[in-house]
Amino acid sequence: MTTRRHTLQAWMFLAPALLLLAVFSFWPVAYGSFLAFTDYSLIRPTSFVGLDNFRYIFDNEMFVTGLKNSLLFLVMVPFVQIGAVALAVLVNNQLPGIRWFRAAFYVPVVTTVSVVGIMWGFMFHEQGTLNYVFMQLRLANAPIGWLTDDTLALFAVMFVTLWRGLGWYMVMYLAALQSIPADMQEAAMLDGANRWQQFWKITVPMLRPTIAVCTILSVLAALKAYQEVDVLTQGGPMNSTFTALYYAYDQGLKHLKLPRALAASLVVSSICIGIALVCLRYLKPKHR
Repeated sequence: MTTRRHTLQAWMFLAPALLLLAVFSFWPVAYGSFLAFTDYSLIRPTSFVGLDNFRYIFDNEMFVTGLKNSLLFLVMVPFVQIGAVALAVLVNNQLPGIRWFRAAFYVPVVTTVSVVGIMWGFMFHEQGTLNYVFMQLRLANAPIGWLTDDTLALFAVMFVTLWRGLGWYMVMYLAALQSIPADMQEAAMLDGANRWQQFWKITVPMLRPTIAVCTILSVLAALKAYQEVDVLTQGGPMNSTFTALYYAYDQGLKHLKLPRALAASLVVSSICIGIALVCLRYLKPKHR
């Protein structure tokens, strides 16, 4: 009876949160997934159309380009993770002014995308700071169109996404580093291990759970890139910065083609789930 009462109490405590999740998460996802297979419209009856919406988006050059760009965003994942680990190792030392250094790298995380977009828009402008520095250092003879050149714009947006996310993963790795028992490091030092050997033989294995979580989160963030694109380029120039989710936004809110937008979102969600499962499979922490 005691066990049953405790179980009932636990479900009672969980019930409000589960109800909110059911109403605002589970039901919208389920219903939206269903609408992706229909010709839903606000002004006419809805009918089931099967895979027609998926055939349309995969025959659409803009969606295919957006999907390729979303997958290209994955290139920045290793740079984010390596940079975040390096920063975490650096700020884990007791150096003068290290707290200010930590705060400086975390500020982009808590800064709104609109502010970040305006700031980097000025930086990337042809008469902006970056071009001024490049020309003063004689690294460029003429202003570079960071956001107007269709071969550079996507990489400029990727850089902003990397810049915004670096501080968040740094904090996660820093927390993991500070949870590693000091006696393990001391034992390795007594055994004659240098700092590099300590890092690879102790620090990295102990960070595997955090590496797995951060890698999955950064992969999902890369595939779901939308906000930076909307603020900086609106998909231009020449649709070179279109991502799969920006295509969903364009179809759903600009052209009111909701089923096509939901189909695109469902494709991105399926890819996210697949890559997350692969990451869990190969980055799963070993038993210690």
